[in-house]
Amino acid sequence: MIPVAPTLPDLEPYRRRVSEAMQQPVSDITADATLAEIARCMSDMSHGALLVRDQYGRHVGILTERDITRALGRDGAAALRLTAADLMTQDVVAIAETAFLFRAIGRMRRLNLRYLPVTDSAGRYTGMLTARSLLRLRAQDSQMIADELDVAQTAAELGHARAALPHLAATLLSEGSDAPAVAAVISGIYADMTARAAAIVEAEANLAGNPAPAPWCMLILGSGGRGESLLKPDQDNAIIHAGSTEDDGWYARAGERIAALLDSAGIPFCKGGVMAKNTAWRGSQGQWRARVTEWIARHTPEALLNVDIFYDLQPVYGTLRLGESLRTEALAAARNSPLFLRLLAEQSAQLHPALGLFGQLKADADGRTDLKLGGLLPLVSGARLMALRLGTAATSTAARLQAVGQAGLIGDSDIAGLISSHGLLLDLILRQQIADLAAGLTPGSRIDLASLQRRQRDRLKAALKHVSLLPDMVQGVLTSATTPGSGKPS
Repeated sequence: MIPVAPTLPDLEPYRRRVSEAMQQPVSDITADATLAEIARCMSDMSHGALLVRDQYGRHVGILTERDITRALGRDGAAALRLTAADLMTQDVVAIAETAFLFRAIGRMRRLNLRYLPVTDSAGRYTGMLTARSLLRLRAQDSQMIADELDVAQTAAELGHARAALPHLAATLLSEGSDAPAVAAVISGIYADMTARAAAIVEAEANLAGNPAPAPWCMLILGSGGRGESLLKPDQDNAIIHAGSTEDDGWYARAGERIAALLDSAGIPFCKGGVMAKNTAWRGSQGQWRARVTEWIARHTPEALLNVDIFYDLQPVYGTLRLGESLRTEALAAARNSPLFLRLLAEQSAQLHPALGLFGQLKADADGRTDLKLGGLLPLVSGARLMALRLGTAATSTAARLQAVGQAGLIGDSDIAGLISSHGLLLDLILRQQIADLAAGLTPGSRIDLASLQRRQRDRLKAALKHVSLLPDMVQGVLTSATTPGSGKPS
């Protein structure tokens, strides 16, 4: 049964991302600036918070108007001799620009913050959220289903957010959010759970006097990396680190502990073993480089399957640049191997939409059809393959298709049709999962065709027919000559 949860009166924070509400660019000041200079800068820029940069240009702290008034109240006129380095808070609490606003609102409320710096995927500060800018989006306690992840210490605490997702998904759909947007929210919470599990494990190791031997990064793969997870998750994750092969023991134990925490929290072990606790899915930068090279060179079915999962990677915890660098290198390696891409295309062409003779929908004996196997997989695979050919770093299916369209390799109407088809497939699977959970059934990707109205069935047929055209589109993209690095036809 879907657990009864409080109503969610304001869904806007679940629809918008931090990047849409932040002030930018970020304002800063040198560490040796005096209090008078700080106050003047805040007044001139009309900003109540400044980041502090050291002599090398690195941001090393944050200053707010409260810090100034506190210093004046404590030290009086003597405070005028203090510098930004004296007044700043060194431990800067920040949030990623891709996070949903409900995460930012909850973090600011819990920590009583009026200003929250924003970072990009490489950890660079790109903007600032203010309490004033978020005032209209004030969220009630019932909406903060994921902020507790920031302080979770146990699997049970991690699982609270997971348990609330079916109700949240149903509410978002009923209020008009489309399925890709809902999937992005769900994926974001799964990613937060993975990141928090990694943080818990690292903190445990530090407390035991056994810190990580080198910087490391937790990655999520598959649908989580694409931002397209629904209500039947599993673990697809990996670890990359800057250490040596001799350091593997620490990361093996970390991967094992992270996997156990997530499983207990409601994200089950991956049946295919795609988890950092397994040797094939963790390693140093050099090991990953060799692994990707081997996948591309060997052309085995296992290697091709690994690629399908791997190229959706997103770094979620730790030294994020390690994950970003891995993705950049891997994209270049795939794009520069036409034979590899051709073999991937042949494999993708074996995935057929769930259509029978005369374009009728295929159904099992129980009247259901698997829209993941017979719809999403061929579409997601085709979009990924074309993105690899272009060398685009996009991971979501829609963004990959848009990149292909912008390169002029597929017509606008076909791109729009594929994106619409992807949204419809996600919508039908998600609604079926919600219905199955309400009926006490295990959610999956098999749709009860009898539950669809005639118009829905017609739309589904049209979507699957569009997906059936993908192999020809993929071949067209693979054979199109492109200028290296441009993504544009030459």
